[in-house]
Amino acid sequence: MEKSKVYFTSFKATGNENLLQKLHRLMKTAGFENIDFKDKYAAVKIHFGEYGNLAFLRPNYARVVADYVKELGGKPFLTDCNTLYVGSRKNALDHLETAYVNGFSPYQTGCHVLIADGLKGTDETLVPVNGEYVKEAKIGSAIMDADVFISLTHFKGHETAGFGGTIKNIGMGCGSRAGKMEQHCEGKPSVATEACIGCGACGRICAHGAPVITDHKAKIDHDKCVGCGRCLAVCPKDAISADYADSVAMLNYKMAEYSLAVCQNRPCFHVSLICDVSPNCDCHPENDIPILPNIGMLASFDPVALDQACADLCNQASPVESSVLGKNIAHAHEHHEECDHDHFHMTHPDTEWKSCIEHAVKIGLGTNEYELETI
Repeated sequence: MEKSKVYFTSFKATGNENLLQKLHRLMKTAGFENIDFKDKYAAVKIHFGEYGNLAFLRPNYARVVADYVKELGGKPFLTDCNTLYVGSRKNALDHLETAYVNGFSPYQTGCHVLIADGLKGTDETLVPVNGEYVKEAKIGSAIMDADVFISLTHFKGHETAGFGGTIKNIGMGCGSRAGKMEQHCEGKPSVATEACIGCGACGRICAHGAPVITDHKAKIDHDKCVGCGRCLAVCPKDAISADYADSVAMLNYKMAEYSLAVCQNRPCFHVSLICDVSPNCDCHPENDIPILPNIGMLASFDPVALDQACADLCNQASPVESSVLGKNIAHAHEHHEECDHDHFHMTHPDTEWKSCIEHAVKIGLGTNEYELETI
């Protein structure tokens, strides 16, 4: 397969050009104007950030994309789907309020916000994929109604997928609540009772009542659990781990197939920003310090090549010593344990992201072979 073009610009100052101007130039150089936007609806898929999180992409970047679409005659809107877990984005009203509080109002971004799967997360379009694991993807209807699809991604770590990049932003992010459940359903976490202190954090974060505290110890009811992984991240004693087996790979496969459902048969363009690289998803109502320094902005028509390029740039960067990643590496060195050069695996050792890339290539979503053009 022919290599895909991925365009890159760093966050370093260039003359009098600010970051927003650099993003516009990046998109222009990558061929954004080759898309026919005239009188077309353009969905800009972004993560608005859970209330309390401060690592999500700032609305200034969304404004650049929206203004550019309007300049080319299009009708942009910012969008995301409701979450499976309990939080500030589990229905459209709370989701919109969170988006506005975090700065994504029409007055800051120049375009409206639509929660793609509706009030309760049930407004979905069934999209035939005929994949190995997904036959009919459940995608938020507003996303599928759009003529053009644009992803604007905060590239970061992720406690289940390894990293949250373009494919996750599209595949998991565009799934309705039922679609998210379908992607998550293979992984079911369990509790190491000797480490559990019975604090109940897992029960408070669960939307399905799966964790139950008995005799000051938690136990997870796998009949109720949907495998979203939220309990893993909030446990203060790391007493919860996923019974992964092949579930991490299965999640990745399904995300790739959901991404194909979103992107097939229409113009798509993808932008990723490697900044504030938090170890966990922006779905958390908090964020830890970045595991890596800010690196730059990338754009491509190929979401797979874009994720691969972002991962490669991250793995070439030096970790932040005081971060989770830095501490994990220091601990490995101290105990003479093997320390690989995959920063995302070192941050979350139970994850692996490469299966997502491999499957995305296999199903024709894109290629992991790319040429990086620095501008």
